[in-house]
Amino acid sequence: MKASNHDGFREFVAMRSTALLRLAVLLTGGDRHAAEDLLQIALMKAYGRWAHIEQHEAYVRQVMYRQQVNRWRLRRHSAETTVPVLPESGTDADAGADTELRIALWAALGRLSKRQRAVVVLRYFEDLPEGEVAALLGCPVGTVRSTAHRALAKLRALVPELGPEGLAEEGRPLSYTPKGIQG
Repeated sequence: MKASNHDGFREFVAMRSTALLRLAVLLTGGDRHAAEDLLQIALMKAYGRWAHIEQHEAYVRQVMYRQQVNRWRLRRHSAETTVPVLPESGTDADAGADTELRIALWAALGRLSKRQRAVVVLRYFEDLPEGEVAALLGCPVGTVRSTAHRALAKLRALVPELGPEGLAEEGRPLSYTPKGIQG
């Protein structure tokens, strides 16, 4: 790899690794160690093709999605583990009001099935259209819709503060919750 590409990769990792790690933690259900492994694998794959990639972050995210889907397929019958402690936050801006709600939402995400969590993360946190989520997970769009519906219902049951109307009407920002969680 050329020195300029190497420097570009280093800059990318320095600037985007916190956000990418947050995504990896969501994809792994709160398992910080598995998230770090997932991100490292994605970055290793990106490093080898760095000069040929046009959209670096999109490439790394897609590698992470596909790698995690492959993990789920390989461990389809294993029991899901939940973690009692939330992962560390990457920025100071996240500290503030609604901490209890965020903690409850993180815990509730960990209690969703693997497919439900993947759909919620991809569809609402990453704001991907249903078609892209279906393509990434290798299932029909109808499955994404029904899974999202059941997952949101379960999230509302686990975290009643989310409610059927959502949080925006109560004056709370939706930046801590999936987009469209109200419906």
